[in-house]
Amino acid sequence: MKVLVLTDAEVEVLLPIEACIDVMAGALASLARGVVHQPLRMVVHPPGSPGLFALMPSYAAVPEPSFGLKVIGVFPGNVARGRDAHQGAVLLVSGETGSLLALINASALTAIRTAAVSAVATRLLAREDASELAIIGSGVQARTHLAAIASVRKIRRARIASRRLERARAFVTQNSSSVPFPLEAVAGAEAAVRGADVIVTVTNSREPVLRREWISAGAHLNAVGASQSTSRELDSETVAAARFFVDRRESAESESGDYLVPLLEESIGSGHIRAEIGEVLIGLQPGRTAPEEITLFKSLGLAVEDLAAAAYVYRRARAAGAGTWVEF
Repeated sequence: MKVLVLTDAEVEVLLPIEACIDVMAGALASLARGVVHQPLRMVVHPPGSPGLFALMPSYAAVPEPSFGLKVIGVFPGNVARGRDAHQGAVLLVSGETGSLLALINASALTAIRTAAVSAVATRLLAREDASELAIIGSGVQARTHLAAIASVRKIRRARIASRRLERARAFVTQNSSSVPFPLEAVAGAEAAVRGADVIVTVTNSREPVLRREWISAGAHLNAVGASQSTSRELDSETVAAARFFVDRRESAESESGDYLVPLLEESIGSGHIRAEIGEVLIGLQPGRTAPEEITLFKSLGLAVEDLAAAAYVYRRARAAGAGTWVEF
């Protein structure tokens, strides 16, 4: 049996952000229709460990039966080492024979599909005239989100904030040539967020980096960084004020500190989640209902997204003769 191995660099070529946005929309719509199988991920976070380890399985019957398993480590300290905080692999398995089809580097795939999902949410929920972008964070996810949001809205300017101003400045230097609008490094989240139409938080923070009083009426937020029940990027007032959407209810109710902490504080009620993004995509639930609403999409990342992205790059790699085939 031969298995296709795809590296980080090969995934970046095979999974362009514009195509991935459509792939993610399809995956989320399939989830809303109940035609994919999506268990909760299993997370191992031993006391004293500098990171955590997660197993994310899923199954889809179309376009052909396949299983996916992402094995992913999240090590926030990697950022200071100049490495992606996400390290791991996605296994693509035939749903007909159980044979391993591909072993795919998870770093690029995770970065691209996560940004693409935020773009799907932004396309659905942000005002059509949204043009001022704020990104809080300056790592790998900031780079892919810059490209993704620019694919779905006509951005005039983006402000970048990071924990340290020099990191924001380095991000601007490295990424200015990749977009047709100016990037500006600013000192702090407040300076980035005030007046922004679309806000993206992609940080490793365990405490809120956004305050309600900084956010303009009509803004859309993509909260991406906090993925554990005890960490959050948004204060409770922001969550309470926003029309709140998620990738999956079960995941948010089990894993999202941005939802669970305000719920525990009684800043919001148990019915605060308006809809899953897939439900909006297929017309089961409304998205934005007024120009002045603040809309919020909480992204936790789903195994069905990894499976859809893996199946897409596998098909493209076979067609293009990309990657390395190894005996297994």
